Amino acid sequence: MSNTQEFKIGTDLYSIPADRFYGRENHMWASFDHVTGNVTIGMDALGLAALGDLAYVSLQPAGTKVERGESLWHARGRQNDRRPDFPISGEIVERNDLTVRNPALVNQETYTNGWLVVIKPSNWENESAQMVNVDELPAWVDSELKRYRQQGWID
Repeated sequence: MSNTQEFKIGTDLYSIPADRFYGRENHMWASFDHVTGNVTIGMDALGLAALGDLAYVSLQPAGTKVERGESLWHARGRQNDRRPDFPISGEIVERNDLTVRNPALVNQETYTNGWLVVIKPSNWENESAQMVNVDELPAWVDSELKRYRQQGWID
């Protein structure tokens, strides 16, 4: 299995790393750190392609307890306004203030410096099992591209 899933929107080529989990509906990625037990959360390239270039990011502060399905952040993009959900439950231990000051970082460095929060998960085993994993990634990306095109969110 490749370590990325590539897809095109128009003439732009995107890659989605296969080393993390993805929220089925919210396009949030989750990367588990086996050393700390914490999970870094960000938005995937497909979700960002539909949202457009970000102009505004608002994140909850460290210490905030969150439940899967609650609003993670507020993002305003060129194409729409969204409040994506947390893909997992736990407590925010760190938020990326760089993305609050420079929202374009989320688009430009999606899987590196464009992360949003780090969470100490409370139910990682069960909740990660509900997310898209490496084996499901190619079929999921294909189905989401089809859905996004039908909705008119991407070309």
